[in-house]
Amino acid sequence: MGLRFYLILMTLVAVVSDYLMHPFYPIFFAERFGITDARITGIYFSAVCATVMFAFPVWAIVSRYVYELKILVFTQTIAGILALSCSFINSWPLFWVVSLLVIVFKGSYLLVYPFILRITPTAAHIRIISILSVIIHLGSVMGAVFGGMIIDWMQPAYIYFGMAAGDFFQAGISLYLLLSSRMEKPAAVVPEKTSRHWMELIPGGMVLKLSMITLLFYYGDFIIRPFFVKYWEMTAGSDSRILSGAVYAIPALVAIAGLWMNQRRKAPESPWHGILPALFLAVSGAMLQSYPSTASIIAGRCLYGWAFFQSAVRFDALLFHITDPASYAIEYSKIHFFQNLGVLAASLSAGVLVEYFPLNVPFMMATAGYLLVITMYYQLARIRLRPVNPI
Repeated sequence: MGLRFYLILMTLVAVVSDYLMHPFYPIFFAERFGITDARITGIYFSAVCATVMFAFPVWAIVSRYVYELKILVFTQTIAGILALSCSFINSWPLFWVVSLLVIVFKGSYLLVYPFILRITPTAAHIRIISILSVIIHLGSVMGAVFGGMIIDWMQPAYIYFGMAAGDFFQAGISLYLLLSSRMEKPAAVVPEKTSRHWMELIPGGMVLKLSMITLLFYYGDFIIRPFFVKYWEMTAGSDSRILSGAVYAIPALVAIAGLWMNQRRKAPESPWHGILPALFLAVSGAMLQSYPSTASIIAGRCLYGWAFFQSAVRFDALLFHITDPASYAIEYSKIHFFQNLGVLAASLSAGVLVEYFPLNVPFMMATAGYLLVITMYYQLARIRLRPVNPI
C-alpha cells in the first residue's frame, strides 16, 4: 500500500470525526448547555467556519517550509487532547474557546487534499478528486450515523471521545509514514528564494472569480444543513436520531453511485464542462426538499446529492487545472477561504431564518443562490463551453 492510500484513509477518518457532531449541534447544545436559541447555534457555526478560514491558510504557508506529515503529527495530537477536554466542559464560554482551538489544529488535515493531488499525475486528477469527494461524502454518512447512535444510546459527551480518537489516528498514521523506510516520500515543495509580499497571497484573476462563484455555491449547500435534522423530524413526525442522520446523509450515498458512474463513462473534455447541467439539477433538488413531504424531501436529497457531487468535483478539478502544482496548497487555501466565507454566511443566516420563518425557507434561499451561481459561472465559462458528454 502506497503513500496515497494512507493519505486517503486519513481523509476518511478526519471527515468521520468531523461529522460526528455536525448535524446534531442544536441537540447537543440544548442537552449539554440548555441553549435552544437557533441564532446562537448559527453564530457558533459561523465561528467554526471563520476559524477554519483563517487557520488553514496559515498551515498552507507553513507547508511550504515544513513537510505536511510533520505538521499533522503535531497538530492532530494537540487537536485530540483538546477534543478530549471538550467532553468534560460544562461552561458555555469555555467550551467556545476550547472547541475553536480544536478546529484551529484539526483544520490542518485539509493539507492532505492538495498533498494527494501534488503526488498525482495531472491526467488522473478528476478521477482522484472524484474518489476523494466520495470519501468525504462517505465520511459524512458514517459520521452522521455514528453521531446519531452515540446521542441515542450514550451521552453526547462521548462524541468528543470519537473525535479525539480520529485525531490521534491521523497523528499516528502520519508518524508511521514519516518513520517508514519503505514508504516513498515525494520531494518537498521548495519556496521561491525571492521574497513574497503577503499581498500576493490574496487571490486574483481566474482564481478570484472562481472563488466568488464557489462562495455562493457553498452558501447554497450549507444554508440547508444546520437545521435539516429538525426540519426532517418535524415533517416526518419522527424523533429517531439514527433515521435523521441517515436521511441527512443521503447525498453522500448518492455520491458513491456518482463515482461508480464517473468511472465507467468518458470524462468531459475539460473541467469546465458538466458544471452547468449539474447546477440546474441542484436547483431542482433544493426546490423538492423545500416541500414539507417525506417523499419530496427524500427525492430531493437524492437528486441534490447527485448534482452537488458532480458540481463540487468539477469545481475542484477546475481549480487545480488552472494552478501550478508547486502552489496547490496555497491556491487551495485561497479558494477554501472563500468557500468557508460562504459557509459562515450560510450558518449565520440559517439561524436567523429559522428563528423568524418556517424551516423550509433555507431551501428556498439555496435555490436562489444556485440560480445566481449558474448566472455567474455561465458568464465566466461561456467562451470555453462546447457540446460534450452530459453528466
